[in-house]
Formats: sequence, structure tokens, C-alpha cells
Amino acid sequence: MLRFALTCLAIASLAGPVRSGMPQAELPVADQVVVDKSARTLTLYAERRPFRVIGGIQLGDAPIGHKRFQGDERTPEGRYVIDWSNPGSSYHLSLHISYPNAADEAYATSQGRSAGGMIMIHGQPNGMAGRMRGDWTDGCIALANEEIEYLWQTVPDGTVIDILP
Repeated sequence: MLRFALTCLAIASLAGPVRSGMPQAELPVADQVVVDKSARTLTLYAERRPFRVIGGIQLGDAPIGHKRFQGDERTPEGRYVIDWSNPGSSYHLSLHISYPNAADEAYATSQGRSAGGMIMIHGQPNGMAGRMRGDWTDGCIALANEEIEYLWQTVPDGTVIDILP
């Protein structure tokens, strides 16, 4: 029986990330994600306690300041929600951030511009071995593939994300 259980575990680990609405039982479930742009960290929280800190996150090509418009290559700042996931992304998995909110839309509209959208937390480009250097996204938050796989399993849709300057 033990051999069967170990075989099942080994096979499951080869299958890659599974996102069925509930993370694996042995992993904590995040109820908040905090991104600190200046510290280059992403911290996962469960019941107000941090349980994982990921350093060296990569941001948009213009990492300083709040995203205002489509094409400004900035990563947004503020409170949003992880509202859906995309296993078929051009990057190794992706979690969508609910940018723009009503205030973001109103500001961009007042300036006669689009706020943009499709801001994600994602892995590296598909087919790429290793990790790209520096800030390279159009405003997204990029992680190593192993890191996004961990988020994929522990961050359910509906999780609050706070992005700090």
C-alpha cells in the first residue's frame, strides 16, 4: 500500500501544476499577495501571516511609478484582485491582476487615453530555458517558472493583491 501511495505521488509530481480551484492539501492557501516593487519581493500571506517570500521579481520596463496608460510599461500600484488564471499563456502560466480599477479608468479617460490592461503575474516566455535578465515586461510581474508554479497551486482566484511602490 505504501509503495502504491508513493508511486501515485511521484506520478502526480510529474504532471506539473494543477489549478482546479483548490490548491494541494499540504500547501497553504494564500488570502493576500503583497508585491513590494522597490524591494523586488512578492509575499504570500495566509491569515495575516507570511508563508512565502519570493525575491528578485521582474517588473515592467519602467518600474518606477504607478501604471497610468496603455504602453507606459509600468507595473500598477494599489489594491487589486487575482481574478482569473491562464494555463495557455505565452508565458509559463499566468494569473490575471484586476487592473484597471474604476479610478485607473477614470484617470486615463480624463487624459483622453486608455488605461490598458492584461496585467499578469507570470513565468518566463514559453520555450525559454532559464530566466530573462532585468525588467522586461510591459507592466506585468515576472517570476521564475518554479515560482509561478507555486503561486498557481496556492493563490486561488479572488485573492487580494496589494502592489506597493
